[in-house]
Amino acid sequence: IDSGTIIIDDWDTAYDMLQTLDQHGIDIKGHDIPFDPEDEDDDEPASDYSKYRQDPDYYEKDYKQKLKIWQEGKTGFPFVDAAMRQLLTTGWMHNRLRMIVAMFFTKDCFQDWRIGEQFFIRHLVDGDLAANNGGWQWAASTGCDAAPYFRVFNPVRQSERFDPTGAFIKTYCPELKEVPIKQLHDPFKLPENINYPKPIVDYRNTRATVIQ
Repeated sequence: IDSGTIIIDDWDTAYDMLQTLDQHGIDIKGHDIPFDPEDEDDDEPASDYSKYRQDPDYYEKDYKQKLKIWQEGKTGFPFVDAAMRQLLTTGWMHNRLRMIVAMFFTKDCFQDWRIGEQFFIRHLVDGDLAANNGGWQWAASTGCDAAPYFRVFNPVRQSERFDPTGAFIKTYCPELKEVPIKQLHDPFKLPENINYPKPIVDYRNTRATVIQ
């Protein structure tokens, strides 16, 4: 953070500040003005971002619900859930899994990376402040040397690539032991008659939303 950086955690405050700077002729090129639902076309459906501003309680309700589901490994995404359950069970997970669940939390669930970072540091037996903090900022595309904002891991492809036999998933998600491998990785292909959560987001649409 340099001397010209202002930290603001409230979208309305940020929007008003940037509008004021613009009105006074101060260059704000390179800065993104937060989405304003009043600028949205009436015939377009409201995005999650507009819901946050239209309903002051929406973010808190949505955040609390998704946070709890993610923490417990019940997102409906087998690879993500297996990784989170491994963390809760053993206090550890592979670095690839840390990147996947962190990016899922921030870019698919639209959550604050700092909350995930705090959860990790409380549960990881090898928790390291610099590595954990830097890793979460990388996944969220913020901070120094972060992943490009348009880089969003596809949780299904990551699952197929790094757990091709499904052995890891079935170890930590025993309710999926009988699911055929062709259906195991994609939450939208899982059988209906199993006791497993439905996916909390549609990953096929979240990438476009978060990039926007």
